[in-house]
Amino acid sequence: MKDWLKRAWIEYRTLLIFLLLMTLFRSAIADWNDVPTGSMKPTIIEGDRILVNKMAYDIRVPFTHVSLLKLADPQRGEIIIFDSAVSELRLVKRVIGVPGDVISMSDNVLTINGEQLAYRPAPEDIAYADKPALAEDSIEQLFEHEYIVRKLPNGRAANFPTLIVPPDFYFVMGDNRDNSADSRYIGFVPRHEVVGRSRSVVLSLDYDNYLRPRGDRFMHTL
Repeated sequence: MKDWLKRAWIEYRTLLIFLLLMTLFRSAIADWNDVPTGSMKPTIIEGDRILVNKMAYDIRVPFTHVSLLKLADPQRGEIIIFDSAVSELRLVKRVIGVPGDVISMSDNVLTINGEQLAYRPAPEDIAYADKPALAEDSIEQLFEHEYIVRKLPNGRAANFPTLIVPPDFYFVMGDNRDNSADSRYIGFVPRHEVVGRSRSVVLSLDYDNYLRPRGDRFMHTL
């Protein structure tokens, strides 16, 4: 047995070292994340593989959530990836509120720290083509950030009362406002659950067209 292991090591050590280094890289530095649902439509669609910067906020012990060094904190408007203990899933959502923020929503309009966010219709040429007939795409202005949100008239989660984001927690929402299990349902996201940040799509596969790659989504900026 020892001779076999020795021969295998000699023969495959380069491959094994490469696989180990790649695994460590994906665990602690950068990775990609498959998006199987439409909770972030139209920004992120089913079949997107998004790039996850795992060093955006922390340097962590590989394969853990243990932070060795905090580099930054999530900011409003950023898309974060986190391991939700409540849902037992890895989720992708947008940061709407940071610690200390006072947030409410009325008729699909957010108010943060007493300031009502501005909305305007999204141009049809930048709204994704699979928009349902009754859906409305609009550009939400979250201070310095702009992005498209999707909603349905009289949506199920158009209102919520005033909330205060506690220390070391974040309030997150999906851009697809009527089809997202976010902080309105799972509560505030603890800082330690945050895995990283995403700002681009690596590639995208069309689930409805035999996993054909979507050329227009390659390295698409979010």
